[in-house]
Order: sequence, then C-alpha cells, then structure tokens
Amino acid sequence: MVKNKALKKIALLFRWIENRFAFMASWFERREYLDDTKSKFVDLAPTDDADEEGIYSEAIFFALSKSEVSNIALTGPYGSGKSSIIQTFLKKHPLPTLQISLAAFVPETDHDPESDLKLEEVSRQEIERSILQQMLYGADANKLPLSRFKRIQTPGFFSFLKSLYILAGALAFWFVFQQREGIIESLISGALFTPHTLDEWFDLGGFALTVVFLWSVVHYFYIASFGLSLKSLSLKDVEIRPTSDDHTSILNRHLDEIIYFFQSTKYELVIIEDLDRFNNPDVFVTLREINRLVNQNAGVKRTVRFLYALRDDMFVNTERTKFFEFIIPVIPIINTSNSIDMMLKQGERLEIDERLDKQFLREVSRYLNDLRLIQNIFNEYAVYVARLEIDGENVLDVNKLLAVLIYKNVYPRDFELLHRNEGKLAKVLELKSELVKSGEARYRDEIIEIERQLEVAERQVPSDLKELRQIYVMALIEKHVINNGNVSFKLEQGPWIELSKLVSYDNFDRLIQSSSLLYRSSNGYGQQRIDISSLQNEVNPNKSYKELWSNLVYGHQAVFLFDCSITCSPS
Repeated sequence: MVKNKALKKIALLFRWIENRFAFMASWFERREYLDDTKSKFVDLAPTDDADEEGIYSEAIFFALSKSEVSNIALTGPYGSGKSSIIQTFLKKHPLPTLQISLAAFVPETDHDPESDLKLEEVSRQEIERSILQQMLYGADANKLPLSRFKRIQTPGFFSFLKSLYILAGALAFWFVFQQREGIIESLISGALFTPHTLDEWFDLGGFALTVVFLWSVVHYFYIASFGLSLKSLSLKDVEIRPTSDDHTSILNRHLDEIIYFFQSTKYELVIIEDLDRFNNPDVFVTLREINRLVNQNAGVKRTVRFLYALRDDMFVNTERTKFFEFIIPVIPIINTSNSIDMMLKQGERLEIDERLDKQFLREVSRYLNDLRLIQNIFNEYAVYVARLEIDGENVLDVNKLLAVLIYKNVYPRDFELLHRNEGKLAKVLELKSELVKSGEARYRDEIIEIERQLEVAERQVPSDLKELRQIYVMALIEKHVINNGNVSFKLEQGPWIELSKLVSYDNFDRLIQSSSLLYRSSNGYGQQRIDISSLQNEVNPNKSYKELWSNLVYGHQAVFLFDCSITCSPS
C-alpha cells in the first residue's frame, strides 16, 4: 500500500513537470506566432505612445501641479486619440489613478443610426449607478471594510492564522464555561492572578484568551454596524420604501460612501471617459460637487482631481470655461481629408497597396474618419482573405472585398440582416432583375432614336465632296443657265470656268459663297451678272455649304477611325 502511494506521488510529480514544459512550449510558440504576425494584425486598444511631441502630457502635468485646479477637460471629437493621450501621460507620470469608462454601459443603447433607441433614453440614475459601481467595486474589498456595498472577499495570506485564532478562542470559551465555578472562585479569592501550579496557569491562559476572543467578537460586530442602514421594510407582499429612493441622485444618496472611498484609498486622479455620449450635463454638475466635497473633507489628506475626456460641443458658449479650471484641446490625428493616407498605410502593412484602386479609396475614405474603424476593417480583411483563399492563392478582388468590409463596419446592423436576406442592401439586390429590365428598356428606346437620327442623317449628307459640289452645280444650272450652249462662270476677279470643270474647281467654296457671278455662253451672247446670294438657302435652308462640307469631312474621318480600330493592323 505504501509503495503504491509513493508511485502515485511520483506519477503526479512527473505529470506536473510535463504540464509545466507544455505550458512553456505553448508560451514560446505564441510568442513566435505573434512575432511572425505582428504586421498582419493591429489591436484597437489605446496606445501609450501617442504624444510624440509631449505637449499634451506637459499640459496635463501643468494642470495637476496647480492646487486650485481640480476639474480638467480633455476635449476632442470621437476617435481623436484622447484615450491614447491619457495612457501616454500615465506611462510618463505614474499616479494612483481611478479610470471610469462608460463606453460599454447599457450596450443596447450604442449609437446606431438604424436603431430606434436613443442615447437620451438612458436615465440619469443608470449613468450614476454605473459610475458608483466602477468607483467602489474597482477597489479592493479589504480596503473598504465599512462600506455598505458588500463584496466577496478573498482570503488573505494570514487567513489561516485568523481561523486558528477563532478555533482557539472558541475552545477557550468552552473550557472557561465548563470550569466556570472554579474560575469564579479563583477570581473572587484572587488566586487566579497568582498561579503556582500548571493547572492554575492553564486556567489563567484560558480565561485571558476567552476575554480577548469575546472582545474581538464584540468589536467586529460593532464596526460592522457602521455599514448597516435601513433601506426598506418588507412584510410579505407589502414593502415600505422611502419616496426619495427613486428620484434622488444616486451619487448624492451615497455621498458618504464616496467620501469614505477616497479616505480609504490613495487615488489622486479620477479619469472619466465617454460620459458625453449620454448628453446629460446634470451628471457633470453632480461630479463637480462631489469633487469639491471630497477635497474639502478633513479625512482626505490630498487633492483629488477629475479629468474628463469629452467632445467639444458638450458645453455651449462659455459654460465649459466656467465648469473646468483647465481645458486641453486635442487635435484629431485623422479626418476625412487624410483618411485615405491611413488606408494606404494599412494596405501597405498587408502588402496590398499596389492592388488598391486609388479612386475607390478616395471616394470611400470620405466616410471613414476613425482610425480604429480603419484598422478593424483591414484586420477583418486579413481574416477573410486567409479564410476564403483557394489552394493558398488569393483569387478575390481586393477592392470588392474591401468594399463589403467597409459596408460591414459602417452599417453592421444592415450587414447582419443581409445574412437573413433582409435589410436595405438585400432589397436592392432583390430589385436587380427589375433594374436591369428597366435599364434595358430605357437604353433600347435611346438606341432606336439614335438609329432613326442616323438614317435621316445618311439621307441628307452627300457621300463625298464631288457629290456635294454637283448638288450646287445642278442647282445653279436649274435656276440660272440656259439649257443649250456652253456656259462659263467667273468671279469679279478671276478666270472663266467652264460648266464641265466647275465641280473640280479649287476655289469652288469661294465661288459658291459669293453674292454674284459673271457668266457667258458660246452662242454669241455677252457676259451677264447673276445674283446667287440665296443659292445656299435654296439648297439647304438649315446648313450652309461650309457646314455641310465640315460634316462630310469629319464624318468620313470618324468612319475611317472606327473601321481602322477593327480591321487595321497595329502598324
């Protein structure tokens, strides 16, 4: 039996050593993996290296060094890097700091453009309850023994000594109770305090331990009574509760708890973030009053300062300069004008910057003004690419996949509905066939109209320059030339041109655009002047000869280029 127990212990020891080695191997593997993939993913947590110039840290340190400054504001729009600035300051100047963040408070009220629930619906009591919980429950329960908010306390290092003391005290009390008659007689005679034998010394020790134990019990209950308060009285289904329980400020109601908290802890700086999301300035007023009361309390031996991270428009006009003793503006590191540079930087990190369409990025970057949102989009891109690649080869279109992920991050609610074939995008996709059908009908009508115009144009435009000139020559003959005889024409200054050579005359355009011409026949008639000022209007009342000639020349050039693009060789 002893041998089996020894073997079991040895086996357990080897198993423990094996688990330790497995843990260390897993740790080194994770470290190696993180080193290999550090350029593939980035975390969205605030960084502690955001203030390279140190101007923000210098401003916060200046405000904290002034005894009259107790309310400090760090103002800037969402995503401007306020949390990173705070973390950078705490890294450079470590202080006992209590951080309160309401970013994840009441998650169903997160800002969602498609949600019907507004942030204003969050009551003031819900906001103050969250602040009080993060304040009191953020400290160690052992440091607040008198708090009425009871929490689970973990046993300390000397907890076994306390349990041993309680056991010894209980046994001593039982011993004294059993020997009470003899001990009482010894007390009356005074013999208990002048012991001579071992039994007398044992009785004295038991009596002394019992007295100390009873005193400890009474002291414990006495101290614990300080944290008791009557909140309500319940008789079965009937409950009596003060009317102020539902209407007064929770922070004001538990003001003694808050002051006791700062008396028992060493916090010098309280950082409150995202309180401006709820658009309730009354909470700021309450916190300012609490800050003043805490600093004026005699039990708080230090100056406690509140640092608020909020947006610029939380207070209007001059209210914020009256509320805060020091205001630090934060210049956003990203906006719609430089968000494309941030996207290109993330694309370079994933080695896809060469495949990104710059025009596409330029258009979508106008809707991305949060660096964390851009980083998360490219993190998800890395996951999707690794999951959807085929045989280790990425065959996905970078810009299309990125467009879907941008839509997923900007409109997450509608993207989630898309999985159930619901939402706005799903409705658009369902209308695809109808949109294609209506588009085809619209373009078909336009094509028919263009073809009709082309047919009319082909009937009106001469085939070449010779035909155009012949049209004018025939009009001239029809109107002004005698049917028999050879006829010649000339300008006021110029040679005679026979009728048969008139079409090939080089200065035909000048001749046809003149207001009058001289002509003669071969049968003996003298020369005469004819008026041709209305000839062009008679040929075509809408266009002149020059316009018709331009249409003819450029029309043939367009046809030639079109035919050449199809049949011509590269040379």
